Amino acid sequence: MTTRAPAGYEADQRRDDLSAYARYLSAMDASMRQKVALTAAHLLCEGRVADMGMGSGQGSAALAQLYPRLEVIGVDIDPTVVELARRAHQHPNLGFQLGDIARTVFPPESLDGIFDSSVLHHVTSYGGYRHANAADALAAQVEQLSPGGVLVVRDFVDPGPETVFLDVPAEDGDDGRDPRSASTAALLERFAGEFRSLSPEPGFPLARAASEPSGALPAPRPGWRRYRLAHKHAVEFVLRKDYRADWEAEVKEEYTYFSQAQFEALFARLGLRVLSSTPLRNPWIVRNRFVGRFELRDATGARLPYPPTNYLIVGEKVKAGQGVSFRLAPAEGARQFLRIEHHKDRATGQVFDLAARPHPTLDIVPFFFAGETAYVLARTSYPRPIARACREETPPLDGSGPADYLAEPIAVVQTEFPVGHTVEYALERAAGVRAAAIQRMIPGTTYYPSPGGILEEVRSMLVEVEPTFVNAPSENVSGFGTSGRIRAIEARQLLRAAQVGGLPDARLELNVYDLLARFGLPFGPWIGDEIPLAAAGAGVAGGAGAGDEDAGGAALQPTPLAALLGRPSRRRFSRVDPSASAGFLEVRRARFEELTADGGVVAARELEYVVPRPLGVLTVSTALLARAPSGEVVLGVDDDDLPAAQSFSGNSGILVAPAWRLPRSVSALSAAEAFVRERLQAEYGVRVGAAVELGGAYRPSAGLTPELVQPLAFVVTAAPASAGAPASAAAVPDLAPGSDAARRLSWVPLIELVAGRERLPDGHLRVAALRAAHALGLAIAPPHPQ
Repeated sequence: MTTRAPAGYEADQRRDDLSAYARYLSAMDASMRQKVALTAAHLLCEGRVADMGMGSGQGSAALAQLYPRLEVIGVDIDPTVVELARRAHQHPNLGFQLGDIARTVFPPESLDGIFDSSVLHHVTSYGGYRHANAADALAAQVEQLSPGGVLVVRDFVDPGPETVFLDVPAEDGDDGRDPRSASTAALLERFAGEFRSLSPEPGFPLARAASEPSGALPAPRPGWRRYRLAHKHAVEFVLRKDYRADWEAEVKEEYTYFSQAQFEALFARLGLRVLSSTPLRNPWIVRNRFVGRFELRDATGARLPYPPTNYLIVGEKVKAGQGVSFRLAPAEGARQFLRIEHHKDRATGQVFDLAARPHPTLDIVPFFFAGETAYVLARTSYPRPIARACREETPPLDGSGPADYLAEPIAVVQTEFPVGHTVEYALERAAGVRAAAIQRMIPGTTYYPSPGGILEEVRSMLVEVEPTFVNAPSENVSGFGTSGRIRAIEARQLLRAAQVGGLPDARLELNVYDLLARFGLPFGPWIGDEIPLAAAGAGVAGGAGAGDEDAGGAALQPTPLAALLGRPSRRRFSRVDPSASAGFLEVRRARFEELTADGGVVAARELEYVVPRPLGVLTVSTALLARAPSGEVVLGVDDDDLPAAQSFSGNSGILVAPAWRLPRSVSALSAAEAFVRERLQAEYGVRVGAAVELGGAYRPSAGLTPELVQPLAFVVTAAPASAGAPASAAAVPDLAPGSDAARRLSWVPLIELVAGRERLPDGHLRVAALRAAHALGLAIAPPHPQ
C-alpha cells in the first residue's frame, strides 16, 4: 500500500465547493457542545491549548469564550477553513494557524492542552489508510505537550474483525446506485464495493445470508435483508449510512483505525496517563438513526448493542519515569484495614453485612467566583487503582476502559483537631492556599455514598477562597508516585462532564450541585439523553405498557417530602456475631503496582477493598419519573430501613432510590435494563417505559470499593397507590388486583427533593434527584442566606 504524498493529502482534505464546505462544517458544529463538555473535567483554566483540525472554529471559539484565561489556537491544514474561521471568530484569546496536525506545529512542551476531535481518521484515510499515521501524529503532538498537559482524542473506535450479521431494510428506497434514493440494503451493497475509495483495492467482502431462521438466529424482519460481514465494516456502514448528500466524499474515509485496547496501549507507550477511555453513544443518533433502522447480531445470533457513535480517550503527559497505569498482583500481607460488621433485621431475620473504614473522611471543596462563574479547586489525576479491580469479572456496562487516575475533592481524615483547623492545614499542604486567602467556610453536604453495603458517611466543607487559577502538583499522600494535581475547574463544566461519563467521582459532582444550588446558580445545559416525560397536561392515566416507549407516563398523587420526613422514627437492627452472616461481603487485599511507560514499577502498595461474593460490582440505580395530576414531576422514593442509617443517625429509616446490584451474568446495558424492569414490577408493582441513561456511570466510593453505578431514568406507565397517600388517592390502579408486591413507593415532587437534598442521606437518591431535575430543566430553590 502506497502512502500518499503530502500535497495530495492536503488536496484531498479540501471539499469540492462552498456548499460542500457548509454541509461539512454544519455536521461538525452539531457536536461542538458535547466536544467542549467531554474535555471539561480535564481542561486547564489557563494556559495554551491547540484545537487540532478545528474545522469551522466554533469549538475553538467556544473554548476561548468559556475560558478567557486560556489561549486557544485552532489548527487546520486547509487554508480556506483557516481563513473562514478567522473571519467568523474573533476573540482576544483566540487564534487560528495553518498547519498539519500530523507534524510538529508548535515548539516542544509549549502546549498545556491538545484536542483532536474527529480528525485523526483523516490523517489515516488521506495517508494511504496507514493506521500507524495516527500513532505518528499523536507521538508528534505529545512532544509539543508540556508535562501535566492533557491530550484529548475524540474519534471512532474499531470493534474488531469478528464476523457479524447485519439486517437492514430493503424497501426504504429503490435498488439503484444513487445514494440519495437507494434503499439501505442497496446502499450497503454499493458501500461494500467502494469503501476506502482512494485505495487501489477498495471495498470489502459482503455476502447475503439466508433469510430463514437458523438455530438461535431468527429470520430478518419482513422487507429486510441479512448480510454477513466483518464487525468493523458493519460499524463503518451504519455510522455513515445517513450521510448521503456527500456520499462520494464519505466513502474516501475509513472512520475506525484503532480498537479501544490499542488506543489505551498507545497512550501508555507515549507516556500518557489515561484519565478517561469511554465509548460514546449520541442519544439523538441512537434514537433516530439506529433504533428500528438496523439489527446487529454476532455469529451465534445474539443481539449486539448499538455501536458507539464516538470514542473519547484523555491522557495526561507525565515526566519520564512517572507512573501511567496500574496492574494487580497477589498480596503478601494480611487483611488489617477494613472491617465487616453484621446487623440483623429484627422484623425479617435477614442479616446485612457492612464494610467500614477505620476513620471518617472530610471532603474539602475550595471555590471562588470570577464574575458570575463559579470555579472549584479539585484534585485531578489522583491514583485510584481499586477502580481497576474486578474488571475481568464484571466489565462496565458502558464499555469504558480502566481509568486509574480520577478527579475528586480534596479529602482528609477527620481527627481530634477542630474542623476549621483541619481545613486550613489541608488546604495549605494540598493546594498551597494559605489561611489568609480563605474568605469563609460553609458546612456542606452529608450523605452515605452506598448505604446498602458500605458503612461510610461523607461530610464536606465548602471553602470560599481568593480567586486562584492554580495548576500545581498536590502533596503526595497517596503512597504512589503521584497524588495528582490541584486545578481550578469551572463548576458547571464538571456537571456536563459527569453527564457523558467524564467525571466518575460522585462526591465531586454532588458537592458542585450543592455549591451551585446554595448560591441560586443555574446548573447549565443538560447534554445527556432527554427523558421522554410528557409535558404537563399530556400525561396518560394508566393503560400504557412497559414496551410503550412513546407513552407520556402515568399520573400519580404526590406525597410531600415533609410527610415522609415526619414519619415516626424506628430502629430495626441489632448487631450480631459474624457466625450469623452468610458472608455476602468479602474483603480482598491486592498489591497494586504503578507502572511507567516502559513497564517498570515506580511504586507499589497493598490495598484492601470490598466486593459482594455472590454478585458483581455493578449497580443500577433508578429515577422513576411521572407527573402528578397537577402536572408537577414526581419521583419514586422507597421508605426503607438500612443498618448504615441506624449506625449513623440512630434510626433505621432512610429514603432511597430503588437500586440493585447486578448478577455477574448481566454484562450489557440492555440486559441490565431488562433485569431492573423485572425487579420493579416484582418488588414494587411498577411498570415503566423505555430506559434512558441518566448521565454517565459513577463511583460512590473509589477508595473503598470498585463498585460502579449506572443511573437509569424510567417514565412510569403504571403503578400502585403511593405508600404515603391514601389508596383512594391514586390516579393509577394496581397493575393486577391482589398484586403481591412487597413494597410501595411514595411519589415525591422532584423539586421538593432537590430543595431538601440535605435531608436525603442516600447518595444514589441524591444523584438521581439532582440529575433528573437538571435533565428536565426544573428551577432550583432560592439560595441559602449567606
